Amino acid sequence: MQTDPLLHGLYVHSKKSMSKTEITSQVEWKNVNWAKAEWAVFKLQKRIYRASQRGDVKLVRRLQKMLVKSRYAKLIAVRKVTQENKGKNTAGVDGVKSLNNKQRISLASELEIDGKARPARRVWIPKPGRQEKRPLGIPTIRDRAKQALLKLTLEPEWEAKFESESFGFRPGRSCHDAIEAIRIVITAKPKYVLDADIAKCFDKINHQRLLAKINTIPKFRRQIKAWLKGGVFEEGNWKETDSGTPQGGVISPLLANIALHGMQMAIEEAYPAYSNGCIKGARRKFGRDDVSQPKLIRYADDFVVICDELSVVKECQELITKWLKDIGLELKPEKTKLVHTLRSYQGKEPGFDFLGFTIRQFTVGKNHSGDTSRGKALGFKTIIKPSDKSIQEHYLVISGQIHELKTAKQSKLIKALNPIIGGWCNYQSPRNAGSSYSKLDYLVFRVLWRWARRRHPNKSNGWIARKYWKSKGGDNWLFSQEEDTLVKLHKYNSYKAGTRWTRVKGNRSPFDGDATYWSSRMGDNYLTRDPQKARLLKRHKGKCSHCGQHFKPGDLIEKHHQKPQSQGGKNSDDNLVLVHLHCHDQIHRHSKWKT
Repeated sequence: MQTDPLLHGLYVHSKKSMSKTEITSQVEWKNVNWAKAEWAVFKLQKRIYRASQRGDVKLVRRLQKMLVKSRYAKLIAVRKVTQENKGKNTAGVDGVKSLNNKQRISLASELEIDGKARPARRVWIPKPGRQEKRPLGIPTIRDRAKQALLKLTLEPEWEAKFESESFGFRPGRSCHDAIEAIRIVITAKPKYVLDADIAKCFDKINHQRLLAKINTIPKFRRQIKAWLKGGVFEEGNWKETDSGTPQGGVISPLLANIALHGMQMAIEEAYPAYSNGCIKGARRKFGRDDVSQPKLIRYADDFVVICDELSVVKECQELITKWLKDIGLELKPEKTKLVHTLRSYQGKEPGFDFLGFTIRQFTVGKNHSGDTSRGKALGFKTIIKPSDKSIQEHYLVISGQIHELKTAKQSKLIKALNPIIGGWCNYQSPRNAGSSYSKLDYLVFRVLWRWARRRHPNKSNGWIARKYWKSKGGDNWLFSQEEDTLVKLHKYNSYKAGTRWTRVKGNRSPFDGDATYWSSRMGDNYLTRDPQKARLLKRHKGKCSHCGQHFKPGDLIEKHHQKPQSQGGKNSDDNLVLVHLHCHDQIHRHSKWKT
């Protein structure tokens, strides 16, 4: 087989392939050119994506076979699970964890999709805010690397197929895209909403149906089946897995999305869109031609169905129930409800909670009301704010952290709380969070006051206030401590709220090769996590300052100090640049910076 010039050096020829010993001897982990590896793998993924869009199955399979044999793909898969993944120090049933560079090279050289799998190690972790626990299956590092390799191969194919309103666990899409999609649907007209959740989605997916749906080459099918049927070890006992995908596996979210793919399509086929009063189909069930098309918006196993016709929403619930039964799933009754966005329905308050937000509409006067496209007042306003459950869970985390550090120095407590407060506020900030922020400022002040009173039970209130709270910039109650610099606790109201989120366009995917579009969106993504990174991304036009490549969704991005902090460098924007995680490692390894 002749090598494509664009793929020169990308994959290993079957007859002229290097031996494992040669790979180990010729490639040193610390000298891998990661920028070249990323670019080479991405080029092949882009070709898979475009071939899948065209429906060219034969070319998709040929390119996937190339990619799964690629030395670069194997190195990237190993890097993802041994350096970048949060569970890199968590062992599977073989007890292996924290690989060094020599072991990483050895693993990459031996990595093959061979149809074999070790059982996963099962642990139970508590669900946030509840006493209920969920099972987590932890594969071995070798199986995680194989899953990462196969995911690099399968994801571009399925990104070309996935539905436009599916937002969960997909590159380039986020919770805020799903929330904005809901806002766009309901902003001009109050509607009925089916707010639903799938019961034990990851645990009950039918294996046979899933494998048939994936419809891939036999080699990949055997490997996926081995992971699904590999079983779990729990307290020294092996248990068979007859259904479901193990939560904790690298490829599990992709498999779950594949299993749930087609739900939106089923709704659209049952209720075709209409144009100019004429239905594009033969639907006459309601005796008229202006039946509104329901909209299904899904984030992983949570979804909503929205329509202004109550009967249509009820029928959609029946249709989805039958559709889910075919793959071994069912709706969770206690988390499935029918509501209206503006009025109470069957004793239920208007609005619903989704992904940590409460989405509701309120009747308002003409001065606060939005307008239709014809300039007519709507008479209501759509408000999206942090849900009471989200606020309560966050408050419990904050108060638990304060209790845990009841004997620590004030500066240590502040440094522990600030990332928690910042992360939650940045996630909630693109909405109407102002009143929620004020409420949390008050609640956190109360728990901090109790923390201070316990430390000094014999001191007066005035003495405690002067010791722990300072006056600065017009704020007389700033929880802070003077060290080399002023260490102060972030206040919720200091975070900007009300920023409008821009949702991802249609079926766009990072594999489409439009680097300009995706690099421009990177700044929006970081607004909900680290506003400073968002500013730096805009300044550098979405490019890594070391390798010059555009950042892609899913890339791990680090801030690099041009003047090191050890030499007096500050954390200000003018002293920071953004680089890939692997580029950052190279910079510090060679102890130099290319400007």
